[in-house]
Amino acid sequence: MPETRKQKYDDAALRRLTPEDLDALEIGAGILGTGGGGNPYQGKLLVLEAMKAGYEMKVLATDAIEPDALCMSIGGIGAPVVGVERIREGREGLRCLRAMEELIRTPIDAIVCEEIGGANAMNPLVTAALGGLPILDCDGMGRAFPEMQMTTFSIYGHSSTPSVMCDLHGNAVIFSHAVSEVWHERMARACVVAQGGGAMLATAPMQAHYVHQYGIPKSFTKAIALGEAVIRARKAQEDPIAAVCALEGGRRVFNGKITDLKRHLRGGFVVGDMELAGFDDCNGQTANVAIQNEFLVFRRDGMIEVCVPDLIVLLDVDTGYPITTEMLRYGQRVAVVAIPCHELLRSARALDVVGPAAFGYPEITYSPLPARGQKAA
Repeated sequence: MPETRKQKYDDAALRRLTPEDLDALEIGAGILGTGGGGNPYQGKLLVLEAMKAGYEMKVLATDAIEPDALCMSIGGIGAPVVGVERIREGREGLRCLRAMEELIRTPIDAIVCEEIGGANAMNPLVTAALGGLPILDCDGMGRAFPEMQMTTFSIYGHSSTPSVMCDLHGNAVIFSHAVSEVWHERMARACVVAQGGGAMLATAPMQAHYVHQYGIPKSFTKAIALGEAVIRARKAQEDPIAAVCALEGGRRVFNGKITDLKRHLRGGFVVGDMELAGFDDCNGQTANVAIQNEFLVFRRDGMIEVCVPDLIVLLDVDTGYPITTEMLRYGQRVAVVAIPCHELLRSARALDVVGPAAFGYPEITYSPLPARGQKAA
């Protein structure tokens, strides 16, 4: 990157993250992760280590970068539950960045977060910092989804190959061309299984004007604000779950205890479902949540109430902290919160990719939650 452009981005940084910001981001990314994206606490530890080594985390607004700037999207691929025992080495993303620059013979100007959910909000920060680059205040999902073709960048026409995937062993795999985004996902998923179930993947760079048009805006700002709302509410001895709902136009749909949990690895995903027995105002009711890395479908007494692409979030009923799929346990008392997704995920084109039928539920018709400020029909 030319020094004049780099200096401009340094001066225009929307936010230089602090350890306190990371505490809030950990909570907010867990909420937006809808159970997936990997454990944000583990991701935070990697970012803190980079901070201790003197690296800066600079978040840049999408309109503060030249339209022709080259932006590379990056995120983790694999099953979140693997990360509990198989900790990232920390430089996988940097190896992806350098391999991509060597492949295209052009320097990257900025990093883009593939998905703001879970650890995938943290990992791109490490890549950007180690590479001396800013990260844009947006992402490709506004939440977490289990498959790569489910980004808004891919949905609206970007080809994600050539791509680079790097694991903690030092292996780098290049996917030079895929005939479709789905085929890219299939090949990468098969490869990550061979690599042990977790890796980092960088997709083909995009120009900043495309990111500005089709990225989910202000993702890092939103995630940090959500975490700060939970922290403030707890300090004030107020309801943190109500604070989350108020900030995002969400609603608390169920209070329940986990009475049964089925969860296993299949094809590089964590799949399963959980059963809940209601308490408080939900006493006598039952609920079920279907899982594929993320929480996909919420049913109350056998009736579907919320489904993808809207967000189904499980929060600890006492603390308001999010619970990821790998941390679910029998007997946990949780609040189920439903949050409307971004409008970019609600078009007919998007629903073909991230609607319930795309996850194997063709019988479910998506009924969108009211957006913030709207009343339910």
